[in-house]
This record gives sequence, structure tokens and C-alpha cells, in this order.
Amino acid sequence: MPRGPIDAAAVALLDERRPLTLEELSVLARLDDASVPSLAALGHEVRLAWCGPSVELEGILSAKTGGCPEDCHFCSQSARFETPVKATPFLDVDGLVAAARETEQVGASEFCIVLAIRGPDARVMDQLLRAVDAVHAATSLQVAVSAGILSRPQAEALAGAGVHRYNHNLETARSFFGEVVTTHTWEERFETCRLVRDVGMELCCGVLLGMGETVDQRVELLGQLREVGPAEVPVNFLNPRPGTPFASRPLVEPLEAIRWIALLRLALPEVILRLAGGREVTLRELQALGMTAGINALIVGNYLTTLGRSPDEDLQMLSDLAMPVGALSKVL
Repeated sequence: MPRGPIDAAAVALLDERRPLTLEELSVLARLDDASVPSLAALGHEVRLAWCGPSVELEGILSAKTGGCPEDCHFCSQSARFETPVKATPFLDVDGLVAAARETEQVGASEFCIVLAIRGPDARVMDQLLRAVDAVHAATSLQVAVSAGILSRPQAEALAGAGVHRYNHNLETARSFFGEVVTTHTWEERFETCRLVRDVGMELCCGVLLGMGETVDQRVELLGQLREVGPAEVPVNFLNPRPGTPFASRPLVEPLEAIRWIALLRLALPEVILRLAGGREVTLRELQALGMTAGINALIVGNYLTTLGRSPDEDLQMLSDLAMPVGALSKVL
């Protein structure tokens, strides 16, 4: 087992406190499978050294599901594909508040309101701002929003309403993006990510692995994530959805998923790294190992169009791993 690159990475991140170069990360990405447990162990050690022991829990709610005009090839909410997900109107405020209260009861510190849209128009912005105010009034949760591509006035309005974190995923590398989406550009996503930070919100910028991208493109994505400077990176694995162009893509193998969780931590030692969509079907019995590969946050409960496991199971896993639940102090 080639320990040299792993030992060198440990010295860089733990002793010298310097970021790894993309070249160093590329070498780690190509180590054999027997090296993955050692990579995972280093990911966990770096997480503890840079972020501390606590784990942040978040609930997400699809406040407006389906009917999206975009053609993201992995997404069952696109109106362009024949999928089981049908368009629904914006969820009423009472329903949003009830879901937020349930999220708070399981120990989460974060509640994310998600809309399946290209970007908000004036009517949606009004509904969204009222929903944010209502959740703030009814709970002590931090409120995050995911509503697509923003203009500067929209970003300023959300920041002014107290949205502390906005989710806008790059998903994949710039060089692969055209294979995934054709109705908007990677540059549009990148610009919204920059805008979010410009107006004072924290950026949540996730990845979706397993869509057919190469190892080089995954390393490219690591560098592009560094450019936008997210506070949080949700780690999603493709869970192929019936009716979408990616319906027949294979799942990422569990050990490969562990490798890339660790690499994301080694590339981004300070971020909140959140295990998110596809973790149940990809990691299967290795979810606990995923948590000890560099993860320090979880989405609990269900996802946007797929079911997760029960929050009680996740809380038991964290208890078994002696991982305390609590919002990370640097975020609050």
C-alpha cells in the first residue's frame, strides 16, 4: 500500500496547515482501493483538527416540487422528462412552519427551503420572503434557501430577510457540465455562487458524483469549489431516477464513495461537509464509515423526491460513533 502520498498529505494539512495542490489531490485520487481506509482515516483526522468534533444536522423541504423548466439530466423534477414527479404549487406557510418545527425537534440547527425553479420571479420571491419570516418567528432554526439563479436585488432581499446560507450547487466540473445540463450554463451557476457571498450570505455549494465524469474532472471540480469559497459542501451521489436521461447510470461503488468523501475533506479542510442525497443507496452498510471519512454534517429525514432513512437511525449512528450533535460554532 503506497503510504507516501498519504503521509505527505498528513504533514501538509496537520503540521504545516497548508492546502494540498490539485496535483497532490490527483495523486491521492489514483491510489489503489487498498489505500482508501487510510485516506478515510486521514479525512477524519483533518476534520477533527480543522472543524472540531460536532456534527450539524439539517432538514430540507421541497416547498415547490416538479415542473422545473431546466433539463438537468439527473433530476426527476424537470418538466422536460416523463417522470413520476408531478408539478405542485408552492407549499403554504403553515405547512412550511410545521415541517420546520419537526426538523427542530430532532436536533437540527438548519432548515433549507428548496424550490424546483430556474430562478424566482416577483411572486415567488414574495412567497419565499414570507416563508422565511414565518420560520424565523416559529423556531430558532437557521434558515437556508435554494431557489436557483439569482439577480443581485433578489440576493440582497434574501440576505436582508435573514437567510444566512444559500444553496446553489456547481454539481460537476465546468468541462463536464454540458453533458449534464443544456438550458443554462456552468458560468451562470458560478456567478450566482459569487453573488451569494458578495451580499453577505454564506454559500452552500454541493457536488453530485457518479454522472459519468472522469477522475480528472472530479479533481477539476475540487479546484472550482475552492474558487467559489463555500461554507458548506453537500456531497450527493447519483441515485438514478426513472424517466431521466441518467436513469440507467450505475451507482457509485461504496469504496469509491468513501474515497471521494475523504478527498473532498482533504481538498476543503475547513468546510462543513454534509453527507446528502444518494448516501443510503450508495454507501449501504458503510454509512458509518462515510461519517468517519471527513463528514461533519448530515441531511436528516427525506430528500427532495426520494426517501431517506429515519432521523432516529441517524441519531443512533452518531451516538454509536460518539459524534456530538450541534451547530458548528463558526457558522452561528
